[in-house]
Amino acid sequence: MSSEKELLSERFPRSSKYHPDWIKAGVSGGANSLWLTEWLAPALNLKPGMRVLDLGCGRACSSIFLCREFGVQVWATDLWFSASENLQRIRDAFVEDNVFPLHADARALPFATEFFDAVTSIDSFVYYGTDDLYLGYLARFLKPGGVIGIAGAGLMQEIEGAVPDYLREWWEPGLCCLHSAAWWRRHWERTGILAVELADTMPDGWQAWLDWQRTICPDNHTEIKAVEADRGRYVAYVRVVGRRRADAPLQEPILSMPAQYTKEPLLRAPTQAHPR
Repeated sequence: MSSEKELLSERFPRSSKYHPDWIKAGVSGGANSLWLTEWLAPALNLKPGMRVLDLGCGRACSSIFLCREFGVQVWATDLWFSASENLQRIRDAFVEDNVFPLHADARALPFATEFFDAVTSIDSFVYYGTDDLYLGYLARFLKPGGVIGIAGAGLMQEIEGAVPDYLREWWEPGLCCLHSAAWWRRHWERTGILAVELADTMPDGWQAWLDWQRTICPDNHTEIKAVEADRGRYVAYVRVVGRRRADAPLQEPILSMPAQYTKEPLLRAPTQAHPR
């Protein structure tokens, strides 16, 4: 059992209301999803009754938090974690009428266009959202004027050249998906689809990262040692918020091409030899 003071934080008062055993039982990644959701939510201007897509929700703790704290309806969507398990967690949190678990790939979402008022993604967007074409796909499910907000692991600044020596033991190729707030701003702005309203890093986010790792995975010495050595030079939590422009044209995705085979000669006809 956890101690009463475990995971209490003055800067995350909403999250601190939730029992640490419940939070730890819902771990689905390397970050505290409630802390990140509480940090992100004020920038989204959520209103009761809004439809929210919680993309890459893991074990749906962020979805439950959004519903309970802000009165929104949430579609808790994830590829890796069981929708049936999430439904049990949702029922036990007494939000079954407003949180709907789905098993779906972020690149093959089963929703109608312009269905959502907001899209959130907590410590998940880096796994698919770095694709240059992904924002155009995702924005189709958002109403004009709707908001997309992401929060999760990232960088204070891009790593140019070799990874610093003190990070090498922890760093593996998959971490190349981590980027800075400035990188995400450029990545979104160049599409013309969103007006980026916010792109920043959590103050002393490396310390929150460290506190979470020490609580949830104290034997993860490699990561803990790397974050301790870095002290916020590179390791960070990043938050980005953008609003869909009403005048931004969105292309329908090409799902298939019509069959249109026309038989043509395979080879050129042989040419006559030139007379001498």
